[in-house]
Amino acid sequence: MRFDLTDLRLFLAVADAGSITHGAADAGLSLPAASERLRDMELSAGLRLLERGRRGVTLTEAGAALAHHARLITRQMAVMRGELGHYATDLRSTVRLLSNTAAMAEHLPQRLAGWMTAHPRVDLDLKERQSPDIARSVGAGFADIGVLSAAGAVQDGLILQPFANDRLVVVAAQTDDLAALRRVRLADLAGRSFIGLSASALQDHITAQAAAIGLHLHYRARLRSFEAICHMAGAGAGLGIVPQTAAARMKRPARIAIIPLAEGWAQRRLSVCIKAGIALSAPAQSLFTHLTGAASAG
Repeated sequence: MRFDLTDLRLFLAVADAGSITHGAADAGLSLPAASERLRDMELSAGLRLLERGRRGVTLTEAGAALAHHARLITRQMAVMRGELGHYATDLRSTVRLLSNTAAMAEHLPQRLAGWMTAHPRVDLDLKERQSPDIARSVGAGFADIGVLSAAGAVQDGLILQPFANDRLVVVAAQTDDLAALRRVRLADLAGRSFIGLSASALQDHITAQAAAIGLHLHYRARLRSFEAICHMAGAGAGLGIVPQTAAARMKRPARIAIIPLAEGWAQRRLSVCIKAGIALSAPAQSLFTHLTGAASAG
C-alpha cells in the first residue's frame, strides 16, 4: 500500500472531524478530491477504513490502527520541521495561522504588523475558521498556531494562552426600541431583520446559535466588514451582531445604539493555541511568543 503525507493528514482530519466534508476543509482539499483520495486509500489497503453513515463517518478497526500510525508519522514530521527550522535562518519560511473572525478583524492586524516587519523572510498562511475547526486543525497538525474562542478549544492536546477578550453585541439605530435596553437575548429578536457578514466563520457561529434555539434569522444583506454593518444598522436598515470593539469604534460615525447580548456564548475569551508536545519551527515559535507576550502586555 502507498499512502503519502497528504493521504495521512486527510485521513486524520476526517477521523477527528467525524465527517468527510469537514475533514476535507481542514486538510485544504475539495470534497471530491478528498473522497477520491479516501477511496484510493481503501483500494490500496484492500480494507474498509471508514464506516460511512447518515451522521458522518467512524473508523473501522483497521482505520483506527491506521490513525494511530498516522499520528506517530505526522508528529515526527512536525518535530523534524521544528529542528530543521533552527538551521534555516537564511531561507524563506511560512507559518500557518488560523483565526476566528473577531480576532482576524479586530486584533490580529495590529499585532501582526510589527512582527512581520521584523521578520521579512517569513510569510503567513492566514485563514479564517470557526473556533472548533481551528482547535481540530491545530491538534491534527494542519496549522502551526490558532487564535480562537477558548470555549471552542474542545480538542485535547493543545496549549492555550490568553489573547484578548471579545464580546458580541447587537447594534441598532439610536431610534430603535432596543436602544433603551441594557441587554437582549437572541430569542427576543425573533422576527427582526438583520445585516450580516458574507462568508465568515463568525456568521456561521451566530447562525448555529440561532438554530440551536429554533430561530431562523432573516438577513436583508450580507456585507464584507463590521464597519459596513454598523453604518447600515445605524441607518435603520436592520440589526447587526458584531464584536464590541468594532461597535465601540463605530458608535459615533455610524450613530448606533449598542446592546450587549445576554447569552453566555456571546462573551468570549480569545486564546492563542499550539499543539502540545511538538517543536515549532523557529519562526512559528517566535510568532507564538509574540502573540502571547502582546496579550500579557495588553
